[in-house]
Amino acid sequence: MKINQSNRLKAQIEEEIATGALQPGERLDEASLAARFGVSRTPIREALQQLSIAGLIEHRRHRGAVVSAPDPKQLLEMFELMAEFEAICARSAARRMLVSDEAELKTTLEACRRAADAGDTDAYYYENERFHRAIYIAGGNAFIADQAMALHRRLAPFRRLQLRVRNRMKTSLGEHEAIIDALLNGDGNLSASRAYAHVAVQGERFGDLLTSINRAAAE
Repeated sequence: MKINQSNRLKAQIEEEIATGALQPGERLDEASLAARFGVSRTPIREALQQLSIAGLIEHRRHRGAVVSAPDPKQLLEMFELMAEFEAICARSAARRMLVSDEAELKTTLEACRRAADAGDTDAYYYENERFHRAIYIAGGNAFIADQAMALHRRLAPFRRLQLRVRNRMKTSLGEHEAIIDALLNGDGNLSASRAYAHVAVQGERFGDLLTSINRAAAE
């Protein structure tokens, strides 16, 4: 999957936000970022626009673009809502998905498997995004799909960090396979419960995520 320059810059900046390298309230100056990444201001501006849409930065009067990141409590609440969205979409997809949806789900699952086999967390991150989007679309409710994607983008940098937890990528792939199995069997309740569990980060998993954020920030 080819990633253009502005998307690559977006991924780099969002990871710095997630790891704490860029702190909440910190100003993001286009000229400084362009010089640091060795690019023109145009792809930086495009990347910042994408981050603004995702809710990771905000534009303040007299300051321009600044980092807007959630605290741990808000982050947990956002993951809880994300898990609910996943369950809703999966339950609907089990009933409503078309042949084309099924084909896309299988394609994205295979792409995730290739990335996992290669141990490539960055590739897995992007293919994982495609996998979840395919479920949202297969649910057949465009409004819910849009809301799910908006929150998915908001949590993107933190979901990326999750993949660095030991064995998380392999575990994630197994969870994808279980979700697909339930979807193809048309079991709405099982699809929903597996999709919810896949995204929920309560307990140890949330602790692992916070540890990853803190360790990355210290590097």
